[in-house]
Amino acid sequence: MAKLLYITANPKKDVRLSKGAQIGEVFLEAFLEEQPDVEIERMHLYDMDIPEIDMDLLYARAKLSFMGYTFDQLSEGEREKYQAMHALADRFMEADYYVFVTPIWNLGAPAILKAFMDNMFLVNKTFEVTEEGPRGLLTGRKAVHIQTRGGIYSTGRMVDFEMGDQYVRKALTFLGMEVRDSIIAEGMDHFPKMVPEIMAKAKEAAVQSAKEMARGTMPN
Repeated sequence: MAKLLYITANPKKDVRLSKGAQIGEVFLEAFLEEQPDVEIERMHLYDMDIPEIDMDLLYARAKLSFMGYTFDQLSEGEREKYQAMHALADRFMEADYYVFVTPIWNLGAPAILKAFMDNMFLVNKTFEVTEEGPRGLLTGRKAVHIQTRGGIYSTGRMVDFEMGDQYVRKALTFLGMEVRDSIIAEGMDHFPKMVPEIMAKAKEAAVQSAKEMARGTMPN
């Protein structure tokens, strides 16, 4: 059975309060129409205890990678955090499909998403270093990013300042995934009267993207 991991990075748990979540639910519904047997696992990042790269994790990774330590020689705190990081990465790697739902905050994604993704960059597990450079190991997996924006970043002077969608796409591509075109709903703070129209277009794009991803096709 295929598995879809649905990851939300927004403190708003109530779907009625989150426009991104509303688009995400439309995506899931359309995906299920194509693959009714898919298993969907939800990760609401604000409900999770996500390991952060602190002093313990920095030293644990260094000791095991090039300082000659064994796992048993790590401190108790280092062992616990190192194990938690790998456990989260193992859970992440079990999926075949990935849907990320985030807002843009202060030019980028919420910090909690970066903290989460820091756990996914594990050499010889999710990527490897070759003579030609790093190579992602999470091949055969498909991902899409749904992002909501109060302003306009697709055109105009803010294009170069958008670093949330760029980060998600580049991080997943680095890990070897097939990343679809992002589903963007933007300008909702700038044009509040147009929110229904903006949301309708985003939901339409979500339906199309979900069906294509479930069928294993890519947009022309």
